[in-house]
Amino acid sequence: MADAAPADSRGGRGERGERGERGERGGRGGFGRGRGRGRGGRGRGRGRRDDGEQAWTPVTKLGRLVRDGKIKSIEQVYLFSLPIKEYQIVDIFLPKLKDEVMKITPVQKQTRAGQRTRFKAFVAIGDSDGHVGLGVKCAKEVASAIRGAIILAKLSVIPVRRGYWGSKLGEPHTVPSKVTGKCGSVTCRIVPAPRGTGIVAAPTPKKILSLAGISDCYTTSRGSTKTLGNFVKAAFIAIGNTYSFLTPDLWAETVFTKDPYQEFTDYLAKAAEKKTKF
Repeated sequence: MADAAPADSRGGRGERGERGERGERGGRGGFGRGRGRGRGGRGRGRGRRDDGEQAWTPVTKLGRLVRDGKIKSIEQVYLFSLPIKEYQIVDIFLPKLKDEVMKITPVQKQTRAGQRTRFKAFVAIGDSDGHVGLGVKCAKEVASAIRGAIILAKLSVIPVRRGYWGSKLGEPHTVPSKVTGKCGSVTCRIVPAPRGTGIVAAPTPKKILSLAGISDCYTTSRGSTKTLGNFVKAAFIAIGNTYSFLTPDLWAETVFTKDPYQEFTDYLAKAAEKKTKF
């Protein structure tokens, strides 16, 4: 009995009294815990959705050929100028891609109810080995904008032609010739540089040039370069122009082969037949 006395000496408050006091202090602790459990449940749901995304089911001819190993490299896709409509194709060919968020800026639209604010994300992506892409996406949330911009950047991945300054020793390290890109009022020019120079550029084009795999170059720019969106687009266009400049080493006669859609036409027809049966 002596042991039970201290339990009753707390002023006669039992479990019901303690619950009552918690209720007077706000009474929303239980609801808060409930919302916490709900959030966890939704998180688990997102995990299941990611598992579903890993099991990729292609919906284009190019996607089916890539998944089944008929097309071995992304250079085959570039050779025949095949449009890439699924970002998983780029994930298969270029698993070492790195992304860099260049800028996130809020944009507003005037509506009857007031101003609607969304976020615009600029994301550059590359493997530092001759492939680079740029994506721009606007969304209500920052995370959604970045995610969408990464997908669009993968769909816009282009090959980067690299060359030498002076003697052709070692690996290509700079652009093969002077190239220029323009977007809005911004003009970006890339000039070849000797080995060991580094990338002499503003921070914005320097990031995209390093992602493209160019290690030495000079740059000049004109216009309103504080408009970062146009500045990064101009640099991206200049990098893309490296393959549009014809040099003597590209004068060799081209031996044309069959288009992948023509080469594997029987295989694609069989895949279509299987779908119609089910």
